[in-house]
Amino acid sequence: MTVEKTSVLVLDCAEPMELAEFYAGLLDAEIRIGSDPDFVEIVGNDGVRLAIRRDHGYAPPSWPRPEDSQQAHLRILVSRDDIDEAEREAISLGARPVDTGDSNSGPRDVRVYGDPAGHSFSLAVYPLPQQS
Repeated sequence: MTVEKTSVLVLDCAEPMELAEFYAGLLDAEIRIGSDPDFVEIVGNDGVRLAIRRDHGYAPPSWPRPEDSQQAHLRILVSRDDIDEAEREAISLGARPVDTGDSNSGPRDVRVYGDPAGHSFSLAVYPLPQQS
């Protein structure tokens, strides 16, 4: 018999509530605080689960990484019609574009940002199901 499991992505930062508020606003989710004030969960629509954990020695990641190495990042999926509005929301909540050149403007399918603690995330267009 397989044990039922679930997973949650945990982001480290210096101030968990500030980062939790950013992602709760961006994902239209709720903040759940348990018995450990250094660990906060974000729970939202469509099964979104994210956790924020205080790291007292936190140093923000760099982007882009040297030698084109990949680091973990969130990809937030939106419809093509909503990507510009999603970008405005993200920036109004404190996101910073990490590529301000041609690749982060106009009708692009993927746009990359840094959250208030410096983690990278992207807004990406997802294909909508075809209506028959």
